[in-house]
Amino acid sequence: MTRPVLFDLDGTLVDTPSAIVENFTATLASLGLPAVSAEDIRGTVGKPLEKAFAELIGDFPVTVEEAVPRYQRLYREQIVPRAQSLLYPGVADGLARLREAGFVLAVATNKHTASAEVLLEAAGIRGHFAMVVGADAVTEPKPAPETGLLIAAGLGAPADRAIMVGDTTHDLLMAHRAGMRCIAVTYGIHSPAELAAAGPTWTARSFAEVVQLIVDAE
Repeated sequence: MTRPVLFDLDGTLVDTPSAIVENFTATLASLGLPAVSAEDIRGTVGKPLEKAFAELIGDFPVTVEEAVPRYQRLYREQIVPRAQSLLYPGVADGLARLREAGFVLAVATNKHTASAEVLLEAAGIRGHFAMVVGADAVTEPKPAPETGLLIAAGLGAPADRAIMVGDTTHDLLMAHRAGMRCIAVTYGIHSPAELAAAGPTWTARSFAEVVQLIVDAE
């Protein structure tokens, strides 16, 4: 039977949170909006772009429809070229080890699917994943269960066979609601305390530890 493992992208596979904060800051400045604190921007990472910008723009006379494509253009220009250098230690080797062990891998992200595909290709790891599902591919993105259930169905496996790996409570809540086990990684966006409150099945401090937990779980 297929053994699926789902991974979040930003803050789990690729160390993009700081670069994302810079990109949001540059986008807001290019639209003539006041600066927003790095802490407030980090609080939106992991949410779909539309929701993040709706929170950050507030009542200012700039629309989400203006902000999102501006962000995406800057993202392609400023972050994608750095993708390979932003991989967390052990990710490339760890993904290869999981595939060799018979696991089927997928990406479950709140990025737009096309942006996720571009980042994965630039990082040199796209070939490890059987599916990539972004927020635009579902009606309700993480923390709703739809992304995880869509991937499980696409891979022909029951959700309770799957393991979700992520660095935010959105990832863990999606897993719980979809009936999946989950691994919280503590090196990304949300703090260990926030992650613990969401009740992960396991917690890992490095990607090497993630891989070992997955292998041992089976």
